[in-house]
Amino acid sequence: MFKGKPKARVCILAALCCFIVLSAGGTLIHAADGAASYNYSYWSRSVASPAAYEATTLLDGANLGVGAFNNPSDLHVTPDNEIYVLDSGNNRIVVLDQQFNKTAVIDSFDHEGKAYSFLNPQGIYVTEQKHLIIADTGNKRVVHLDQNHSLVKIVEKPVSDLLQANYVFQPVRVVMDKAQRIYVMALGIFDGFMEFNTDGAFTSFIGANKVQVDPVELFWKRFSTKAQRSQMIMFTPTEFTNMDMNDEGFIFATNGDLWGDSIKKLNAQGNDILRRTGYFNPKGDVRYTSDIGPSRLVDIDVTDSEIYSVLDSKRGRIFTYNGDGHFMYVFGGMGNQLGEFNTPTAIERVGDDFLVLDKAFGEITVFRTTEYGRTLNEAVRSYFRGEEEKAYKLYDQTVNRNANLDFAYSGIGKALFRQGEYKESMQYFKQSFEQNHYSKAFLLYRKQVLREHFGLIMTIIIVIVASSLLIRGYRKMKGRKKVVTFE
Repeated sequence: MFKGKPKARVCILAALCCFIVLSAGGTLIHAADGAASYNYSYWSRSVASPAAYEATTLLDGANLGVGAFNNPSDLHVTPDNEIYVLDSGNNRIVVLDQQFNKTAVIDSFDHEGKAYSFLNPQGIYVTEQKHLIIADTGNKRVVHLDQNHSLVKIVEKPVSDLLQANYVFQPVRVVMDKAQRIYVMALGIFDGFMEFNTDGAFTSFIGANKVQVDPVELFWKRFSTKAQRSQMIMFTPTEFTNMDMNDEGFIFATNGDLWGDSIKKLNAQGNDILRRTGYFNPKGDVRYTSDIGPSRLVDIDVTDSEIYSVLDSKRGRIFTYNGDGHFMYVFGGMGNQLGEFNTPTAIERVGDDFLVLDKAFGEITVFRTTEYGRTLNEAVRSYFRGEEEKAYKLYDQTVNRNANLDFAYSGIGKALFRQGEYKESMQYFKQSFEQNHYSKAFLLYRKQVLREHFGLIMTIIIVIVASSLLIRGYRKMKGRKKVVTFE
């Protein structure tokens, strides 16, 4: 039937493969939706886990004394735990102290003797010096205010050959580094984040996502006419969904890539340097039901010791990872009870506690750490700071509370490894399936054994060699005597 048409046979076989893969998707994916608190084992199985966080308080505009929030879209917490709530629908910023008392409401700024207000702002970032960077989306600009809420500069639509002439500038998320460069996530931009210098001039794009190709769409394009292809979806890079910046100036970002790397850590050149050495790549849920699909990450919060957390808008869950990409814990969910959400949109830490902003409900849920969560957090921090003995004790306490946390055994092994306890560390690396670290520990343990017993080993070798020489000499002498006697 297909004789002489190898190209057609290849295309049809490719289509059948795609069909089989897509059809099998629903049966290969398993749910992890049942447990409120869980973890994933080395084998990617969901296992029971103690709760690391518990919801304790629900805040809204009314009980904060500022009037109801209207579609709030972003949060930011400063190093001294001052809280900024971006109340987008009311075109204002509500400032709270650590005890959730109102300290200020910012709804306008002065420029050349005239008051200007915000219009549906979507993103806010506050520097260590309390400078505010606001993505004033409705007004198509970025506003930079100083610590007194006075205008520093306005960044408007950039003019560049890299942008189309009819491009509409709609910033939705912003951050600023210590050199006062502003990075903007804007709607309709697929080339990465927009970088602006200290004067507010556009300089470049950084961190563009790779193009993701749908194999089924690609297959059908091969058989489509030019007119049909023009109506099909274009292959474009995935847009980012949010970003945050750590103390070192690295941008941590989430994107809408459901099948690739949905979390990135970008350096100044825009290269992704996120470590993914855990049992699986950081991406939210590893196992999930096929009807809902994988996690959609819409916010990221970076804290000290390279710990970061991401928000899944599909299931309302917050996932936390250490700097190596090991999954630490998860909490949250969708619903109407305390600790559940309707439209979770932003997360921030206040010390070791969490704030989760619900856009639809106009509420902020406060999560406090449990004893288990505090112990695990401090174990990761202690190891990061090089406090091996303390890290060992804390990880040991962690596994006593949660024997299912495989990577905690690795933490104990690494702490022992740094202390030179190679033999003991090998046991924990074996238990946590850390093959690379096990191999390193084995090699160093072998060297350690050789070094410790070098004298004994050399003595044995010398004795063996000397004995061999003596025996050989004795046999030669005995042989000569026999020859003389015979003669």
